[in-house]
Amino acid sequence: MNEDHLDIKTPEYVSIQFQLAGLGSRAAAFIIDQLLLTVFNILTLVALYFVMDGMSSMPFFLTDSMLPVAITIIILFIVNGGYFFAFEFFSGGRTLGKKVVGIRVIQENGHSITLLSSFIRNLIRIIDSLPTAYFLGILMIFFHSKHKRLGDLVAGTIVVHERKAKRKKKLTPIEKEIENRGLSKDDLFIDEWTLKSVGMKEWKLISTYVSRFHQVPLEERNQLTKQMAEILFPKLGMEIQGKSESEMEDTLLSLYLLLRDEWEFEL
Repeated sequence: MNEDHLDIKTPEYVSIQFQLAGLGSRAAAFIIDQLLLTVFNILTLVALYFVMDGMSSMPFFLTDSMLPVAITIIILFIVNGGYFFAFEFFSGGRTLGKKVVGIRVIQENGHSITLLSSFIRNLIRIIDSLPTAYFLGILMIFFHSKHKRLGDLVAGTIVVHERKAKRKKKLTPIEKEIENRGLSKDDLFIDEWTLKSVGMKEWKLISTYVSRFHQVPLEERNQLTKQMAEILFPKLGMEIQGKSESEMEDTLLSLYLLLRDEWEFEL
């Protein structure tokens, strides 16, 4: 196996290959994130200056000059301290810098990063930044076989390059079906917490359903659609009762589009 690639076998015995993100791409993403935070910090301090300047013309007994300062300090602390944690968990392991560079954080088992893992790896970021200029983190990423810093080791995470969804010049029969129905992944709203509960098992179910969609007679397809809905809808907080076969099909096909970007990819 190439040292820049990692093969992972999921609990469902599916082998997935990831391209590890090295020091260069991770440093580029980090620099972008730091520039964004710096811009935010400067704008916040400028806003504080104008607020304080406006308050200076007011009678002293109508103002509390320390209140804007205290609020600004709290805002800066929350944003700078929670930026990496929040983006990595709620945006699929991607900060804004990582999105630009095309890398993401995932669990070592190939699944999306968890809330606890995101918290741990970013808490350890304090140690990785020692003694200065992220020196320890740089050394760890450079010398570790999987390009891990200390936070990744403790949290059980890896940073990999994004994998693009397969694009075919000619539409497949199911893609034509979806296009004819006018469906898109935006037709189905699933909150982030619920979506994270969907794993490889559910993806294999929906992809199998899609692959057989045009291969079985209509009556058998209706039975298959109902079975799939009974399995997947409750997990996603959806009601089955009152839905026609056509409506259930549309929902399942939209779900396929939504999950495809996460699970159907190539290096």
